[in-house]
Amino acid sequence: MAIELANHIYRDGEGVPVVLMNAYPVDHRMWDECAEALEAAAVEHGVKRFPIWGPDMPGAGEGPIPSDETSGGKDADGAFPNGLDHMADAYVAMLHAAGYDKAIWAGLSMGGYLVLDIQRLHPEAVAALALCDTKAAADSAQMRAKRIAIAEACESTGTHEPVMGFAASTPEDSTIKQSAAYREQFTTWINEQPAEGIAWRERMAAGRPDLNDVLPAITAPVAVICGDKDPSSPPSVMTPIADAMTGTSADMTVVFDCGHFSAYEHPQAVADALLALVRRVQ
Repeated sequence: MAIELANHIYRDGEGVPVVLMNAYPVDHRMWDECAEALEAAAVEHGVKRFPIWGPDMPGAGEGPIPSDETSGGKDADGAFPNGLDHMADAYVAMLHAAGYDKAIWAGLSMGGYLVLDIQRLHPEAVAALALCDTKAAADSAQMRAKRIAIAEACESTGTHEPVMGFAASTPEDSTIKQSAAYREQFTTWINEQPAEGIAWRERMAAGRPDLNDVLPAITAPVAVICGDKDPSSPPSVMTPIADAMTGTSADMTVVFDCGHFSAYEHPQAVADALLALVRRVQ
């Protein structure tokens, strides 16, 4: 049995699709404004019309929550050691089912783990990659245990409280993250996620492999994008990722006054970087 996906088509077209993979703990809607900006910029620059997709990651939005069996089984601590791989297989199967051989895979944060795992398992399906506000390393033992604890709390009580920190801000955060509009939007989006889906994504991420070895094997064009005020994937984390891609040229974009959700906070800047990547492929 394979993992099922709920795909959202922002626009159709010909050529290589751009597949936007969402971050945790929200769904594909975090890409809405960026997808719109990408479409508008492509039209403005006369770029041949290409599909733009925004699938919901399993357990996010309308994405069905996989069973333990479909996820490849659990480790003793409750993590899914094969969950990321099974999800990567599902995204590539979705691409092939729609009649395409390759895609430009763009992932933010947890979506970036998925991008790198697609590269690891299905390099033939990669036309280009965009890694936004993410990392290649596996979790530390401490972070893994924290994810499992959040998953257990969400499953047992139906709470969203352990992940509400994503809607909160500190004085060090970007201007947009400190705004009431950001807080309200992310509070709404998080509350609309199924608690069991939040838990699945935590168990999947906790069990994922270290993906640093993937970086030097990449030969397709790459965009690396991050916010200068991202607390978890700032330029100091993302620049070494770009530097480790010795088999390709990675275009690095640092978005200023920007936190972790760059595609939401500064959709035009991210869209411009994605369009440059599309043009490299075309």
